[in-house]
Amino acid sequence: MHDILVLYYTQHGATRELARLIARGIESVPGCRARLRTVPRVSTVCERTEPPVPDSGAPYVEKADLAECIGLALGSPTRFGNMAAPVKYFLDTTSPEWMQGVLVGKPACVFTSSSTQHGGQESTLLTMMVPLLHHGMVLLGLPYAEAALSSTQSGGTPYGVSHVAGVQSDRPISEEEKTLAIAQGRRLAETALRLLRPAV
Repeated sequence: MHDILVLYYTQHGATRELARLIARGIESVPGCRARLRTVPRVSTVCERTEPPVPDSGAPYVEKADLAECIGLALGSPTRFGNMAAPVKYFLDTTSPEWMQGVLVGKPACVFTSSSTQHGGQESTLLTMMVPLLHHGMVLLGLPYAEAALSSTQSGGTPYGVSHVAGVQSDRPISEEEKTLAIAQGRRLAETALRLLRPAV
């Protein structure tokens, strides 16, 4: 079995739900298994630290996860059109992996959620791609060949799956968003397996 890392940060749960759906898509591909991981919060109080193990949900990511996986799905809620600070903080610590080329040639995709329809989903997805490009990853979008991308009334985007959670973070993930998240995970897994095979 080949592991694909689904790495995300969530505050109210919507990004975690997208991560789980992407994991379903990954695991629908024979030979692939999703490895769900999260990042700790970044405290505004310098003396405070998060516990070494989260109270619930996915374990915290370790650098070994990057090396051991054949692909990466990276997710974050939208923060003023950008990724959340905990995701950026983790990425900023990956210089040793960048120097060793740990992620070079591996496929990656991105996903996000926001409170409002125009909350900066696409700019968040694009900014999340930048460090992955620096790592030499092969970026995958979500093509319009996925019919749900043309019919969704909330999340979507060709840059990666997204969800509009609502101002109270109480809007459930729509059927179209579910379909797109599963499709994105499946596409990532299929591409990762193709890239593993030697050229003929």
